[in-house]
Amino acid sequence: MSTAVITKQRTPVRPARILLHAFLITTSLAWLAPLLWAIYAALRPYSETSDKGYVSWPSKLTFDNFKNAFTQSDMLHYFGNTLIIAVPAVLLTLLLSSMVAFYVSRFDFRLNLFLLLVFTAGNLLPQQVIITPLYRMYLLIDLPGITASGKLYDSALGLVLIHVAFQSGFCAFVLSNYMRMLPHELTEAALVDGASVWRMYWQIVLPLCKPAMAALATLLSIWIYNDFFWAIVLISTGENMPITSALNNLSGQYFTDPNLVAAGALLTAIPTLIVYFVLQRQFVSGLTLGANKG
Repeated sequence: MSTAVITKQRTPVRPARILLHAFLITTSLAWLAPLLWAIYAALRPYSETSDKGYVSWPSKLTFDNFKNAFTQSDMLHYFGNTLIIAVPAVLLTLLLSSMVAFYVSRFDFRLNLFLLLVFTAGNLLPQQVIITPLYRMYLLIDLPGITASGKLYDSALGLVLIHVAFQSGFCAFVLSNYMRMLPHELTEAALVDGASVWRMYWQIVLPLCKPAMAALATLLSIWIYNDFFWAIVLISTGENMPITSALNNLSGQYFTDPNLVAAGALLTAIPTLIVYFVLQRQFVSGLTLGANKG
C-alpha cells in the first residue's frame, strides 16, 4: 500500500521584501530612540549621570524623578488649565465648522466653493507670520469682567479662540466632504415636510455625521493638548499656562536637571497616550477622513 506524501511548496522570500522589513524596523527604532532615551534618563538620578555620563550602565533605577516632577511642577493644576482650554475649543470648533460644512454642502450658490476655500486657506498660513499683529490685537482688546486680566491676552479664552480659528478650516473641509456623501433625498424630504434649516442641520444631518465628528474630536483633542507655540506666545502668567508650557517650571534660572525634565515630559504625554489607545479606531479613521471625493 503506497502512501502519497504531500509537500507544501514554500514561496521564496524575495530580497525586496527583506529590505522592506529591514527598512521598517530601522525606521521604527529611529522614531522610538528618543522616547526610549527619555525613559532611560528619567529612571536615573542626576547625581549618577553627572558622574558617569548618560552612556553608562545604571547602578539603580528609580521613579523619584517622576514623583518630584509631579509635585514640583504642580501638574494637577496645569492639567486643569489644559482641560479648560481644550474642551471648549474642541466643542466650538466642531459646532462652527459643522455649520459651515452643512451650508456649503447642502446649498448651491455662486460663492459656495470660494467660501470653503477661505476657511481652508487659514491652514496654509504659517502661524509665525501673525505673531506680532495677533499679539498687539490681544493686548488692545478689553474684556472687563470676562477674563481675570481684563484682556484677551494672558487668558484661557484667548487660547480657545485662536485654536478655534486655526482648526475650523480643516474641520469644515473634512465635514463638507463627508456631508456631500449623504443622500440629498433626506433633506429634500424634510424640506417638503416643512422642516426648517436648523432642524435639518441639527436633527437630520448632524446625527449622521457622528463617525466623522468622533474622529475629528480625537484629532483636535490631541492637537490642542500638544500645543506649545501659542501657549508660550499668548500666556505670560505661570498659573494660567497649560501643561505643555508649564514644564518650564522644572527648569531653574541657573541649573536644570535634564532627568527631571524628561520625567515631566513623559508624565505630560500620558493623557495623549490614553486618548489614543481608548479612541484608536477614531484616530486611525481620522487620518483618512475626507479623502473620499464628495
